[in-house]
Amino acid sequence: MTDYSAFGNLTIGQYLPYGSLVHHLDPRAKIVMFSLLVAGVTFASSFSASVLLLAALMGIVRLSRTPLRYALQGLRPALPWIAIFATLQLLFYQGQYGSDVCSTIWSWGFINITTCSIRQIGLMVLRLLEFMIVISLLTLTTTTAELTHGMDLLLSPLRRLRFPAHELSLIFAIALRFAPTLAGELERIMKAQASRGADFGEQGRLRFIQRTRNMLPLMVPLFLSALRRAEDLTLAMEARGYTGGKGRTSYVTLSAQPADYLALGTVCVFCAILFFLPLETLDTLIVATVSHNMQEVYSLIAH
Repeated sequence: MTDYSAFGNLTIGQYLPYGSLVHHLDPRAKIVMFSLLVAGVTFASSFSASVLLLAALMGIVRLSRTPLRYALQGLRPALPWIAIFATLQLLFYQGQYGSDVCSTIWSWGFINITTCSIRQIGLMVLRLLEFMIVISLLTLTTTTAELTHGMDLLLSPLRRLRFPAHELSLIFAIALRFAPTLAGELERIMKAQASRGADFGEQGRLRFIQRTRNMLPLMVPLFLSALRRAEDLTLAMEARGYTGGKGRTSYVTLSAQPADYLALGTVCVFCAILFFLPLETLDTLIVATVSHNMQEVYSLIAH
């Protein structure tokens, strides 16, 4: 039986009111903190940095009281594509991993599996995992209204340059808000079509390819539903007298507390450590140690 819950259980855009320390932080501080963590995930090029980032994110998950399984729930629909990209990189990656020398593990024709390709796959999986945790944590611990006010205040200095700060914040908030809604709509459409005999690849070894191909016709009703919701939202905003950003006041007043500065400073120091410490050297030492131990194991087996 086909499982449709992976599309309806998207965690991005949802909010869990657990009332933890992370929940009570200023939304401006959280936006800056998670932006720095995203930059750390993007530019971290070593396993040591990725492992440190993952450990830090696990600590934030613990502080926010968010179930780790729930935070990673949105990764399920992407697992088949991750498996495809990992397989292609494993078989056909020809580059190097930093300054390390690649050792060939198995080769046949144009297929070449090396130690560098395995390390690149591990780094890719870690990055995807960290991206999902960072994005999910931001929305799971901050309401859509708080994110809107936080982004609006952070971008407010750019209004002097006629930058549409408020409009951009509103677009960002609406996109986050409707992400789980559209995922639930996709799940509903799939169930409705499956009840009428549609096949989404329930059988076969490569059923995820068939399922992906059969999901393309679902895009038309999904986009129609999204446009209908956008029109309803526009009419509702006009009926309530919404008038954009210039001259608009806010009912919510944000004020930073010492805990916000402490959390932001801690994340800044952590990201500085990731960027400026030579963690690639630590990777080289670990690989050399493991390779030396493996050579000893091979020599013992040979004797």
